[in-house]
Amino acid sequence: MRNFLKLKKNRTFEYKPRYYKGEGSPYKIEHKLDQYRSTAHHTRGLKNKVSTAFDDLKREGDKNLRLRLLVILAILILIFLFIIDFDLSIFLTS
Repeated sequence: MRNFLKLKKNRTFEYKPRYYKGEGSPYKIEHKLDQYRSTAHHTRGLKNKVSTAFDDLKREGDKNLRLRLLVILAILILIFLFIIDFDLSIFLTS
């Protein structure tokens, strides 16, 4: 009986074209920025996915990222409250 949780790996062959003079495989398709992306690599398992997520959080990035996230989150919450017709006047003192 097979384990249905594991994905089947594809077969790889060591074929080289007759007149190819370059390095590596000419059939390997890779984007030129894949080496800088953390999501381009295949990480299997919950532990690997969580550790890559924490590494992404620790990595230096845009300085205003948290502020931008908070502004977008506040706008989305206000839109949601407007859709469900929530009365915001309970937060105001008269």
